[in-house]
Amino acid sequence: MKKQFSALFFLMTTIMLVLAGCGGQSSGGGSGGDGEDSIKIVAAHNQTSPENPYQVGLEEFKKVAEENEDTNIEVETHAGTLGTSESELIEKLKLGGADVVLASPGFMSETGIDQIDLFATPYMFDSYDHWEQTVDGEVGDQMADIINEESNNDFKLLGYWTAGVRHYYGNEPLQSIDDIEGKKFRTQTSGVVANYWKETGAVPTSVAWGELYQGLQQGVVDAAENAYPYFVQENHHKTDNGKYITETGHDYTTRFLLINGKKFDSYSEAQQEAVMEAAKASVEAERQELYDQEEEYKQQAIDDGAEVNQIDRQPFIELAKPFQDQMAEDAGVEDMLQKIRDMK
Repeated sequence: MKKQFSALFFLMTTIMLVLAGCGGQSSGGGSGGDGEDSIKIVAAHNQTSPENPYQVGLEEFKKVAEENEDTNIEVETHAGTLGTSESELIEKLKLGGADVVLASPGFMSETGIDQIDLFATPYMFDSYDHWEQTVDGEVGDQMADIINEESNNDFKLLGYWTAGVRHYYGNEPLQSIDDIEGKKFRTQTSGVVANYWKETGAVPTSVAWGELYQGLQQGVVDAAENAYPYFVQENHHKTDNGKYITETGHDYTTRFLLINGKKFDSYSEAQQEAVMEAAKASVEAERQELYDQEEEYKQQAIDDGAEVNQIDRQPFIELAKPFQDQMAEDAGVEDMLQKIRDMK
């Protein structure tokens, strides 16, 4: 009898201790401090190089998000390990396989948010200052609202990153817009970007990024376009079909740092503030790293034997204007286009 009583007493005591421990935890919407539920944020981009500015930005996000121990946030970063395809990352974001991802306008527009292509249309921006005024101002806020509303809160914008300013590189330099006629040009093969390059006379050709070095080396394509940190890190400039770089400056790129909006809404107020602070820090870190790397990798390309030349961009710019107008009309963002032009 005494043994039964002792066992019962031990069981009841254990249950009371467990309940007391549970009672000291918040349900995720707590007021902060030791009562805050812990959360784990899986953050990913599609680039595999450890030197890529994306990784610098994501590591800064992790550092700042985890600094405040009271909010109990852990960030797990992935550089290409959750997928090297942006469309794959976007799908993971929607389904819960990732919480924060980086995506470009081209892949985002595939989700049905057509307005996003405004930021990817050639020659929309003419300098980094112009681009920053746009994305960090009223137009950027409008686009953030569009992304959230059109995705039914699947996507919430945390900030605008950049992938640099994109230039032509190929088997010969461009001295005028006519020189691109007939070239097999690795770029997007559908949408406003592809239509623009078709109008120049180029032949837009699809080659996976991981296969582009070989494609340039073997003549699958005559030329491609990207920003210095990206194509120089991949040694594209060392191929015969990539050694001539003409600074067309046709795209001051926009990249969207996104979080699953529904997941974000489930965080406590303190955790939401911590995530937004981390996002702000990541924007500053990623942009600065990219700006620094552009000069560094341009010089590396020259040192490696690549040839760089300037070109009169005005014919390219004039050709782009009707495409900008049509894209804005089709997506119903004529007001945003005009605001962007007014800031030039």
